[in-house]
Amino acid sequence: MDRQASELLEKIRQQYETSPYPRVPLDDSPKNDFNSLFIHNIVTSYYLRYQKIIETKEKVILDAGCGTGYKALILAEANPEAKIIGIDISEESVKLARHRLEHHKFENAEFHTLSIYDLPNLGIKFDYINNDEVLYLLPDPVAALNTMKAVLKPQGIIRTNLHSALQRSGYFRAQEVFRNIGLTDSNPGDLEVEITLETMKSLKDGVDLKSRTWQPVYEAEGGKQSVLMNYLLQSDNGFTIPEMFNMLRTSDLEFISMINWRHWEIMDLFKEPDNLPVFLAMTLPELDVEQRLHLFELLHPGHRLLDFWCGHPNLEEPVVQLCEWTASDWLSGRVHLHPQLQKPKVKEDLIECITEQKPFQISKYIGVPTIALVEIESTIAACILPLWEGVQPISDLVERWCKIRPLHPATLEPISQQAAWGEIKKLLTKLEVFLYVLLERST
Repeated sequence: MDRQASELLEKIRQQYETSPYPRVPLDDSPKNDFNSLFIHNIVTSYYLRYQKIIETKEKVILDAGCGTGYKALILAEANPEAKIIGIDISEESVKLARHRLEHHKFENAEFHTLSIYDLPNLGIKFDYINNDEVLYLLPDPVAALNTMKAVLKPQGIIRTNLHSALQRSGYFRAQEVFRNIGLTDSNPGDLEVEITLETMKSLKDGVDLKSRTWQPVYEAEGGKQSVLMNYLLQSDNGFTIPEMFNMLRTSDLEFISMINWRHWEIMDLFKEPDNLPVFLAMTLPELDVEQRLHLFELLHPGHRLLDFWCGHPNLEEPVVQLCEWTASDWLSGRVHLHPQLQKPKVKEDLIECITEQKPFQISKYIGVPTIALVEIESTIAACILPLWEGVQPISDLVERWCKIRPLHPATLEPISQQAAWGEIKKLLTKLEVFLYVLLERST
């Protein structure tokens, strides 16, 4: 690493040493934050990549840039019996992270004061690497990706993200303003924060920079951290979708999915997706993933983060998508409930909906993979109740459907096995899109 890069990394270290991030109270627990647990459970990304189920027991998970350890706590909560290892260049942050995991009684965790660029020194290979809110700060993000790839197991997965150059353009301009007046020449402190606040408040409300970036939270109690992480953030860089994919190609890593993939669907930007102008109707289906994501962001740069999963390329086994399943696959297949829905409260709510014959709103527990309400009619919802006891053969759910609804409600004719299979396939296909259920082919 050259001198300029080393100096930049030292400035970043100093900022987080004096202002550790995130400032989440020690007692705060993510146990009921189903969305965060869904994202950080390695089952989610592994299933998206391989269409298979993975056990979290004894998996080794790295939180690269762990800060004060709240994400490491989420990783520990979401992945029972996994080994959690955290690294950060800020020694003070590492101390807080270690204390946080100990406080919440997670013993299978360790933390090291270490740069991402020095990861090989640990001598450990990882099943999953969480690199959240870090990559866009580093002087050489491609080198960081290469380093993480070097310690990733062959079927391992990396979660990382970049700041969007388009969505965050106002803050990059603001950072340039405060850089020009000398507020980031050294490690910003309380004085620099106060000057920043006074400057932004003094601007007219109609001034473009203020209208794009100013929020009341900056003046609220605890707002200092937000000012530092936005207006005065050291080495904050923005990227576009093409730049993101170029970085992956340079690092020989393969894109898997955006973290909140359903919120990057370009067809959702149109008033009438089924009635597009002819040129668009012909063009959009021909675009590859990179082109679709790039076009989405050009039209609607609403995401602060380009947040994604990636992994080693060249899979040995071709992935068989659900749409490619044969009749034999369905007959012998098994269905799992996503682990983050495997909660007593969710089961209680389902039983209540079945008993009272009202729709079961499954999306209210995990909303990340959907943009609208996902409901299941109470009768058919009763078919998936056994999933809270464990993995089920799909054929068993069909048998259960035949018992729950033995007669057609209109004709009172007996329900055929074929009709029952059709209903169960329709239900599972609907829920699998959102990963509420995970379907497994027999091997």
